[in-house]
Amino acid sequence: MTTVRLPLFPLNSVLFPGLVLPLNVFEERYRAMMRELLKTPEEEPRRFAVVAIRDGHEVAPSAPGLPDPTAVPDGGPAAGFGDDPVKAFHAVGCVADAATVRERADGTFEVLATGTTRVRLVSVDASGPYLTAELEELPEEPGDESGPLAEGVLRAFRQYQKRLAGARERSLSSGTDLPDEPSVVSYLVAAAMMLDTPTKQRLLQAPDTASRLRDELKLLRAETAIIRNLPSLPASELTLGPTSLN
Repeated sequence: MTTVRLPLFPLNSVLFPGLVLPLNVFEERYRAMMRELLKTPEEEPRRFAVVAIRDGHEVAPSAPGLPDPTAVPDGGPAAGFGDDPVKAFHAVGCVADAATVRERADGTFEVLATGTTRVRLVSVDASGPYLTAELEELPEEPGDESGPLAEGVLRAFRQYQKRLAGARERSLSSGTDLPDEPSVVSYLVAAAMMLDTPTKQRLLQAPDTASRLRDELKLLRAETAIIRNLPSLPASELTLGPTSLN
């Protein structure tokens, strides 16, 4: 088993390989992480791992609250994640490579990273200024019939896009604009669909590309049917920007 130890950045969202992740970093634990990443030479990857939060808070409470208004919020790298952070996170995440780490005048950071490879969470260390994790790298197996499945998913995805666009007569992405490599298709569609975090997490941790594509095909058909029967269309543009506070 090949393992690697990396800084850990928990989010209320799922990062997929190949997808871009913009971050606004303002909590001290993550500022410390970014300051450490900046020590890495620019020609080397500045890597950290992103995991979706199963049970906890992306931003640690910073003021007293219910049920005890006098209680002082816990601080530290594991704040908001309970006594055992491993239980607070989904088991499969994604390594992120930070292409841009820019410190602002107020000490916060603007970060632009890209997902690279899937990893499984083995253990979490909260002894430092920020969380670190031991991670097992997960290979991406193609599975059976991933090529034909990718073609079917792309067709279904275009119908899904059309329904979200309100069936307006305008040009949608053509085949030349979309990838044809099955694993890339599977991750792109998983990231682009309007799905809740548990469903996106299920797609991320699929055993192989073909399994992910089969799941996506069912989801696309079901979601397209639902949208077709809605009296009004959802405000899909609200999902296009980043929602993470960090």
